[in-house]
Amino acid sequence: MTGSDRSQTALEQFKSRCWADVSGHMAECEQRLTEATQAPGGTLGEACTMTLAAGGKRLRPILVFLTTKKNYGIDVTQIAAGVAVEMVHMATLVHDDVLDDAKLRRGHPTLVAGYGPSVSMAAGDYLFSRAFAVLAETGSELAVSLLTGVSLDLSLGELVQMEQAHDIDLSRDAYEKRCRLKTSGLFSAACQLGTVLSECSGATVKAMERFGHCIGLSFQISDDILDFAGEESETGKRIGTDLRDGTVTLPLIMALELDPSLAVMFDGNLSEERITEIVMKVRESGGLEKARDKACDYVEEAAAVLETVTDELDIEPLRLIAEMTVQRRV
Repeated sequence: MTGSDRSQTALEQFKSRCWADVSGHMAECEQRLTEATQAPGGTLGEACTMTLAAGGKRLRPILVFLTTKKNYGIDVTQIAAGVAVEMVHMATLVHDDVLDDAKLRRGHPTLVAGYGPSVSMAAGDYLFSRAFAVLAETGSELAVSLLTGVSLDLSLGELVQMEQAHDIDLSRDAYEKRCRLKTSGLFSAACQLGTVLSECSGATVKAMERFGHCIGLSFQISDDILDFAGEESETGKRIGTDLRDGTVTLPLIMALELDPSLAVMFDGNLSEERITEIVMKVRESGGLEKARDKACDYVEEAAAVLETVTDELDIEPLRLIAEMTVQRRV
């Protein structure tokens, strides 16, 4: 690695060294997403198009392409899988915003803010359903089964999050289980789809299942840290949103371990003033640093997993993706 590489973030390195290899496939994926969201026409089509226009990192389709076997070639099959995983992700965001009555996402008005809950739920349901219609084009029963399983987990994860709401005694293990259901499972599915559809060995498919879980957990922990430490102008959401929703995350769990006096601040309803105080206390406790260390542990595990699949996959882009999850600002 050159001195220039060391001075660049993982995202900057990925853009300069790897993006050209996937940009064409991502353009195809984006075009298919546009066609799929516009397909219903009318209000439903407008609502789905608004969801797509809100943007996003598109990490999940990128993972499908990057976990395709060396020299196998990316064709309409992988494009369909990339579209499918992104549509499932979009659907979950729409449903989450309805449940949370969220007004903003990525700095833009949410679907529920613009169209109300009924249209939003219909749009989310359409995106889910259309995802499986697109994935069925691959002709792979295993691919459909993988995405079906993770979709069931997403539903279960939402119920788990509701049950855990406002539980400041939540354990790290319970938090991780929720994250596996709600976040890392879809990362894992994306990685498995790339390997399955390019006929990788069973060992590589299994390794990429674990890799996806590791980077998904790192991604979620980093997102939870941003809720306490991010810049609202960059993240597009208010600091302390999880506190307002009653969602207990790893930074808070670790802050409570380090400073048990924080617990008394959760007596009664949380005012905006109290939320600001809690955010400051969490920042001062060392909980953010402890949570970041845990995210880094998952990235290290992900890197170790990659060393086992060098015969079939190009691991350098995947390593950079893993590092990007702990360098997030948005």
